[in-house]
Amino acid sequence: MTTLLQHPGYEEEKLQRVADQIPCREVQAGTLLSLMGQPEQCSFPSIFIYGHRATGKSHVMNVLLKELELPHATVSCVECVSVALLFEQVLLSFFGGDSASQLPRSPSLSDFVRIYRQQCSQSAAKQTRYIVMEKAELLRDTDANLLPALLRLRELVEDNVSVILLSEIVWDKFRPNTGCFEPILLHFPDYSKGELHQVLSQDRHPSYSAEFYSSYINILLGVFYSVCRDLRELRHLAALNFSKFCEPLEEGKAKESDTHKLWKNIEPHLKKAMQTVYLREVSSLQWEQMQEMEEQETKTMRGLSAHTHVELPYYSKFLLIAAYLASYNPARTDKRFFVKHHGKIRKTNFLKKNEKTSNHLLGPKPFALDRLLAIFYSVVDSRVAPTASIFSQISSLVTLQLLSQVSHDDQLDAPKYKCAVSMDFICAISRTVNFDIVKYLYDFL
Repeated sequence: MTTLLQHPGYEEEKLQRVADQIPCREVQAGTLLSLMGQPEQCSFPSIFIYGHRATGKSHVMNVLLKELELPHATVSCVECVSVALLFEQVLLSFFGGDSASQLPRSPSLSDFVRIYRQQCSQSAAKQTRYIVMEKAELLRDTDANLLPALLRLRELVEDNVSVILLSEIVWDKFRPNTGCFEPILLHFPDYSKGELHQVLSQDRHPSYSAEFYSSYINILLGVFYSVCRDLRELRHLAALNFSKFCEPLEEGKAKESDTHKLWKNIEPHLKKAMQTVYLREVSSLQWEQMQEMEEQETKTMRGLSAHTHVELPYYSKFLLIAAYLASYNPARTDKRFFVKHHGKIRKTNFLKKNEKTSNHLLGPKPFALDRLLAIFYSVVDSRVAPTASIFSQISSLVTLQLLSQVSHDDQLDAPKYKCAVSMDFICAISRTVNFDIVKYLYDFL
């Protein structure tokens, strides 16, 4: 296959290796090569590359520098929390550890320029040296003179060096107020749907054919492309759900060509995964364990999604449990369930004739706020102070329609609520906090 990258200063074989590693980014790589020029020539003093997250900026830059064997220093502005670390990383990459050790404890820009020029006098650059600054937008929080100095570093050190800034924001929001040397701008656009399909299809599993994995990626993009176009996130989702897609094949229930059966099997899992796109509320291992647990659960568990398990805060779950107990237990039974030394009380002693009907058939009854909190502090397994956070979580449960307020808004002294969740729902919530709610329900005595 003929390479799309052509440059007179580099071997065609190396350019071919570069093209193979950067699918759908050959145009940007070719523009970048034109700006960089031949290795022995002077490149532009500074280049500003911008684009959204996961558009291939760092990948293309690293592949070009490594495959073409160009002298470079890659600096992450996230890892270099101080200017001293930044200077040390550059000197270490170009001149070795001896030069980095010459930096004082708190080096200034003048110290860095002085040491750099000393090293250049001993070992002059035969090729252009490149300094790649990843997450360069963090440079705006450093000293005001650092960014303008990096953009004109070639003049300061009198060396054939080029600084390449990689950022997710545009140059207009990056430019210092004091003004500086304007770099060459290069934009990396987002991947299109076809380009995402081409890139993701290269990660195919060796046990399956390329056509089969391509059809899986096509299904995945059909679900997620409207809400997520981040290559990293889509690659994570593809690896996470591929085993579920292959289950009918492993069980012998379908063939690779049975696209409809494979889609029906993977559809509910992809819908659940869509609820946690970008959030990463659970790790990949936890997600797989949750999928296995859901398959082993009874039908009563199926009404609760995996998202509900992890979204409610810890104390909100106990508040919801307390609300359910307050709605379905008579108030006079609270002493029996929640007071340790209540004495011996028989159910038949306070069972009225008209109370033969189950409370769950009659529906939830309203309860006061003070009763809810009293039950909550009894069932929670740790001492909790009555802070504003607890009361705000009650309001959140009302907003989520898990609780309903039945008193008027002007009734501030004694607000009343009802629990609006089912028995199946509260049992599933109770299992996540290892609380046996059946032992505390009056109907099941």
